[in-house]
Amino acid sequence: MPIQLHFGEADPLRCRFAVSPLWETQEAVRTLKRPQRHGYHPRWLRESRAAAERLDLAAVWLLMPPRGHSPDFLGPPPIGPAAAFDEEIAAVRTADPEAARADMARALADTPGAAESPLGRRLLAEPARAVRELADALEAAWHALVEPHWPRLRALLEADVTYHSRRLAEVGLEALLPELDRRLAWDAGTLTAQWRGRHARHLDGRGLVLMPSVFSWPDVISGYDPPWQPTLVYPARGIAGLWTAPADRTPEPLVRLIGRNRAAVLTALAEPATTSALAHRLGLAPSSVSAHLSALRGAGLLLSRRYGHQVLYERTPLGIALATGG
Repeated sequence: MPIQLHFGEADPLRCRFAVSPLWETQEAVRTLKRPQRHGYHPRWLRESRAAAERLDLAAVWLLMPPRGHSPDFLGPPPIGPAAAFDEEIAAVRTADPEAARADMARALADTPGAAESPLGRRLLAEPARAVRELADALEAAWHALVEPHWPRLRALLEADVTYHSRRLAEVGLEALLPELDRRLAWDAGTLTAQWRGRHARHLDGRGLVLMPSVFSWPDVISGYDPPWQPTLVYPARGIAGLWTAPADRTPEPLVRLIGRNRAAVLTALAEPATTSALAHRLGLAPSSVSAHLSALRGAGLLLSRRYGHQVLYERTPLGIALATGG
């Protein structure tokens, strides 16, 4: 049975995009144990192996059945378009212990023998302690596995949101949803995901969070029971090149015109990006990139706009023409 999400009259008005560092941390932890996800991430796996071996992730992994429910309280939908990890993990730490116990019991029931294991029994017997220890484990995983790569990951995720936001403006929600992933289909107010899942859900006026993910590939994931807003997680665009060092495609005529580093910044903005993401990608100091961005914007080659706590830069038509030789 596919996943089916039934939209009511008000639900299209309450759809939003989001990016979540806490979600990526959870899925990075899950990816360590799932070889079928490793295809796009060999470099990350190599660089993270030593750090991963120092983490105690047994309790988190126990609550991640291969198929079935994972606790919603460990990674609720982000409250804004660009939530910070500190904000998200703080929400995990305030989870109600009894609600968390029921959430964990549901997840443990989807792995035969998990609830009866010593660790499973302890999690259920001491839910307040379990919430603290699970939050600590996820925070340690963030610092070890995801935070060092977050500028690169965030740039890709924000570029996906920017692209699909434009498509939403161009074609509308009904046409956009099937574009997010080839396994999604829209028919008469129902979004169907042809992926592993066995549930149908009426959104009941709560709308839908649309969240791209790097580490969730190849899964399409739908989840979250009340009080959280229903969420659809789909693989982000461009993950095939995520860990590949970009080739230098800076046109030499452009280099002669405005200088190598400034030309590299303009050329790198094929997708909108932040100052920190560009600095990480190009190996330049953030202060240097910021100065180049200001100069390029002053020359009419870039636009900037705020996205949550970040400022995204993108090329104007003139900037596109110069960067591509058009």
